[in-house]
Amino acid sequence: MDAHVWMGSLEIKGENYSERLSPYDGRVASRTAICSAVDAKKALSIAQSAAKIAKKTPLHQRCAWLLDVASKLREQREEFAKVLCDEVGKPLTYARIEVDRCIETITLSAETMRTMHGESINTDAMPSGRKALSFWRREACGVVVAITPFNFPLNLVAHKLAPALVAGNTVVLKPTPEAPLCAYKLVKLFIESSFAVKDALSLVYGDAEVGSALVSSEIPRVISFTGSVPVGAIITKSAGIKKVSLELGGNAATYIDESADLDYAASRCAIGAFVNSGQVCISLQRIYVNAKIYDEFAVKMAEETKKLVVGSPYDEKTFLGPLIDDDAVTRAMSWVHSAIDEGARALTPPHSAGRLFYPCVMADVTESMKIVCEEVFAPIVSLVKVNTLEEAIDKMNNSPYGLQFSIFTNNLAHASQAIEELDAGGIVVNDMPTLRFDIQPYGGVKLSGVGREGPRFAIEEMTEIKSIVIL
Repeated sequence: MDAHVWMGSLEIKGENYSERLSPYDGRVASRTAICSAVDAKKALSIAQSAAKIAKKTPLHQRCAWLLDVASKLREQREEFAKVLCDEVGKPLTYARIEVDRCIETITLSAETMRTMHGESINTDAMPSGRKALSFWRREACGVVVAITPFNFPLNLVAHKLAPALVAGNTVVLKPTPEAPLCAYKLVKLFIESSFAVKDALSLVYGDAEVGSALVSSEIPRVISFTGSVPVGAIITKSAGIKKVSLELGGNAATYIDESADLDYAASRCAIGAFVNSGQVCISLQRIYVNAKIYDEFAVKMAEETKKLVVGSPYDEKTFLGPLIDDDAVTRAMSWVHSAIDEGARALTPPHSAGRLFYPCVMADVTESMKIVCEEVFAPIVSLVKVNTLEEAIDKMNNSPYGLQFSIFTNNLAHASQAIEELDAGGIVVNDMPTLRFDIQPYGGVKLSGVGREGPRFAIEEMTEIKSIVIL
């Protein structure tokens, strides 16, 4: 199926198309209209013209718009799940989960906006003040540029579109080149809804040229980007004076305390490390294990990992499907062999078949190894032996990233210490750091980015505060 361009409410067929091949079997998954910087500028101009209308559209209509899209998406659940399998190789079971989460994200955005409001201010609270009718409220920013990645190409689009549109903004979306059809089909639901705000949403495709035209333009007020640190750095330098929200990835870690339930911890860590083939910003990459239970946990972790099914994304039993491309496979395998050369042990043998990369548990990993210093974005997890919680916290924090960390413990004091001292945007106690509820604030510190997602928090990022005084 072809992924056409949306210039506001007008669907435009491209003159030229590129093919997206399935990462699993190489079949043509979709065809994408090829866009240029000119297309990006045209989409921005349409969004700018529509911004005043969008801002004045009644809230009840904007909420009805989102709920209508959520309803239509629910009806087309299997169709959208199939597209996720085709374009990015996501296992069918987890593709359905992503569709369900997308529905929830859109619904939450509508429900959240209904109750968001400003408040009155006591202007006579200080001697320099005096009695006045004073309050503040939130207003739409105007034009939002949304740029999204391949690993959750449906729900992460929703995390940007739904809050932006329900807040009264207009949006130009540039989705990942790996999943254009997924974005096209979702945008189509928004634009063809009977509650849609005319020209409030546009869709263009492309890489650096299109992205640069969108980001550097003076038209958008907000840039919302999820992707790599290098691209995030480019956006920061070229955006100018705008609101910039960046979710840039991480190097998620957990600590297994000697008081933890090891069977439970191993089962959850196996999920956290290998779900979506490790292609998750909060994928568990580093496991720091207390020396007293290190060997026992390592055995349990390897056993849990061996239970996971690797194979066709169309098989409902599959847990791990393919990596996104050949480069990802080559990089992952090179990092495993590099760690082995430096003294690490593979508790599950490193193995790939095409783009299927079998989950790999590495033991006896040290802090100097590349495999724990950088974001792997593949199904590889490293076990590091530590003697104390304090040592684990120091090592976990010794990273340029700070998205999400976790701790498995039945010691309340240890849980409290981890919450206080771990340097990350999110801390999870007694589960994997890969845990994310779409309603929660989500984002990181350090190189993991700036700003927060989650419907309420994204709406805050995509609105301006206006202060009013009436005398």
